[in-house]
Amino acid sequence: MSLNLHLLRLFTTVVRTGSFSRAADALHISQPAISKGVRDFELQVGCRLLDRTPKGVRPTREGQALARHAEALFAAERAAEDELLSLRNLDGGSLRIGASTTIATYMISDYLGTFHRKHPGIDLHLVIANTRDIADLMLAHDIEIALVEGPVEDDELESRAWRTDVMSLIVDPPHRFAGAKRGIEGAALCDETLIVREPGSGSREVVAQAMAAEGIEPRRTLEIGSTEAIKQAVAAGLGVAIVSSATISDQVTLGRLKVVQMRDLQIERTLWQLKVPGRIEIPAAAAFERIIWQDKPFAEVA
Repeated sequence: MSLNLHLLRLFTTVVRTGSFSRAADALHISQPAISKGVRDFELQVGCRLLDRTPKGVRPTREGQALARHAEALFAAERAAEDELLSLRNLDGGSLRIGASTTIATYMISDYLGTFHRKHPGIDLHLVIANTRDIADLMLAHDIEIALVEGPVEDDELESRAWRTDVMSLIVDPPHRFAGAKRGIEGAALCDETLIVREPGSGSREVVAQAMAAEGIEPRRTLEIGSTEAIKQAVAAGLGVAIVSSATISDQVTLGRLKVVQMRDLQIERTLWQLKVPGRIEIPAAAAFERIIWQDKPFAEVA
């Protein structure tokens, strides 16, 4: 059985958007045409692919399997189109980069600037998400470059150590730790509220593992979904946090945060590039990789 690729595209768009009307808008065709196309496709493959509910549509088990392969197929199609454009001395096309939050906010802008100056015809798209989400986007062929802050255990991905990042304990200036000129023992954190990122964050995982190894368990934790918001919460006296040193220079300079040394606990983490083994790399991705591995637009964080 040969799949009708036009009908496959209609079905995949419905799955991605969650409704026939949104799929019709995305493809610029009528909703009846979408509905008929999906019905014809289900007849062709011989099974129901979508469950239709009052709240929208969702794929059946068979639909989920087919959609997964379809996304990979259409990602390969986009990659072929991008490669054909970019083969002309990288004069056109696009590059989709995924980076976890700290990397995207504080570390990648100089690399993007270097790439843009060298290849101004390439459209850059930066996706910011936590480590697990970036890994999923890479597996789904939605991005060509993936830079993350935490280790990813996935047999379908290859992790390459990229940079080393030092983590620092920050407090507000009135905090009792702020005057400790010789630093503190890590055990002192057991009496504190530790402000942490959301589950799936690479920085949260690294800090949790380091503290668990030393038997340190904070009195309570406060979960906040961004490093910027964590810094503001610490400055407001809501607790202490352990964050990337690359993220704090502005607030330390302004006197809103203090860095406190931990005498017996030094937390460093490796930043990673994720790759899918065997995937054909478009030239724009290869050019960006050369920049992040060879060019050093700023000093290492370590």
